[in-house]
Amino acid sequence: MVKSELIQRLADQQPQLSESDVEFAVNILLDDITNALQNRERVEIRGFGAFTARKRPAKMARNPKTGEKVYKPESYVPFFKAGKVLQEIIEGYKD
Repeated sequence: MVKSELIQRLADQQPQLSESDVEFAVNILLDDITNALQNRERVEIRGFGAFTARKRPAKMARNPKTGEKVYKPESYVPFFKAGKVLQEIIEGYKD
């Protein structure tokens, strides 16, 4: 599912809201999560999961095209850990 599909689904489930209102709300939610991660804060949505920014240490890497060694400085990457309820729902799903 992509963002536009999420917005459309939410708008269909809540007919009293316009699609632009739903899009506005989704954008606010995603922007707030992004800003929290940028500030190294943890975002937890009970029953769904938690978003954090994990630190990756600096290391020597290799350019796959040339084989040349390259220094890669430390960085932060987004990380998501599914909550217990979400894990149980996914584990219970059968194809």
